Amino acid sequence: MAGQILAGIRVLELGQLIAGPFAAKTLADFGAQVIKIEPPGQGDPLRKWRLLHEGTSVWWEAQSRNKQSVCVDLRQAEGQDIVRLLAQQADVLIENFRPGTLEKWGLSWEALQELNPRLIMLRVSGYGQTGPKAREPGFAAIGEAMAGLRYLNGEPGRAPVRAGLSLGDTIAGLHGALGVMMALYQRDARGGVGQVIDAALYESLFNLSESLLPEYSVFGAVREPAGAALPGIAPSNAYPCEDGYVLIAGNGDAIYARLMARIGRNDLGQDPDLAHNDGRARRVAEIDAAIGAWTQARRIDDVLAAMREADVPAGRIYSVADIAADPHYRARNAITTVESAAGVPVEMPAVFPYLSANPGAVRERAPTLGEHTDTVLAQAGLSNEQRRALRAKGVIA
Repeated sequence: MAGQILAGIRVLELGQLIAGPFAAKTLADFGAQVIKIEPPGQGDPLRKWRLLHEGTSVWWEAQSRNKQSVCVDLRQAEGQDIVRLLAQQADVLIENFRPGTLEKWGLSWEALQELNPRLIMLRVSGYGQTGPKAREPGFAAIGEAMAGLRYLNGEPGRAPVRAGLSLGDTIAGLHGALGVMMALYQRDARGGVGQVIDAALYESLFNLSESLLPEYSVFGAVREPAGAALPGIAPSNAYPCEDGYVLIAGNGDAIYARLMARIGRNDLGQDPDLAHNDGRARRVAEIDAAIGAWTQARRIDDVLAAMREADVPAGRIYSVADIAADPHYRARNAITTVESAAGVPVEMPAVFPYLSANPGAVRERAPTLGEHTDTVLAQAGLSNEQRRALRAKGVIA
């Protein structure tokens, strides 16, 4: 088996919380050395988010695996000098501060590129580095709203809801990691130089918005919230059972016919007006009512067994407890276990996507705060005396 595909790539992570660090995690999972800069004291705020084990978030364990922690106070001039030193030795720098922050510290793209023309800089922000909203604060929730996602989520006539995950952050992080990979390819395979990747949270979600804008631009159509259904695609919905809900996606033409045959409604399955999606979309209420009448008299397991027999896509709605118990997740090695610094085993998503020849791997647990400060700075050329002096001033920890 060949080595990890990003082995030898050095990434300097200046970001915090989710978006920038998620991009760095993605690169680290495939072999990049990620040096995470954290402020002395509390470090990345994610260390204290949600459920804590012995004072540290278990979310941190998943987000920061394969990374090295170096504590540097970026507000001090000598801390900024350390970033310049590390940036000269880096392939990639990732940051997700509000635009203008790095410029205030003398760490602009122009200044860093002058020091290292091969540097690739990923800048993740709420609204991007330019435009009238660039300097405004922007978290995932606001990006999701601006991208149109929040408008669609929920039941008609009720308040919009969020997905329950910080999709704006993680999807922006994935777009950022993709941009880094393309920039590395351009630099290393095509003789290019470094460049900036400008990834906005709202644009990353907007990129996934399917037909929303094309339909509005041509027809003036505004897609409205539709609960569990997928408007204009039929049938695809959540249907009631005796013990909960089941998802059935019978929207392929041949699949639809098999579904209707299985529930005893060949009158609908063989109706020529319903042979294709456009006709079914016009009569979706009738079709959904027929499916719901069949499912509500049965248990979820029985419905799923019938759908498997008919070769119709269907599934239960998983909680995380269902995920942890599901044999398919285990058979695919989609869940990995990492022992934290405190010695607790933490289950988390494995490395995705799977690469047959150069698979990613969880090589190291998430670091304790400042665990690698001395190692990394010594490798960068700072002597014991220099590090002691910086530590005494509170520049490093």
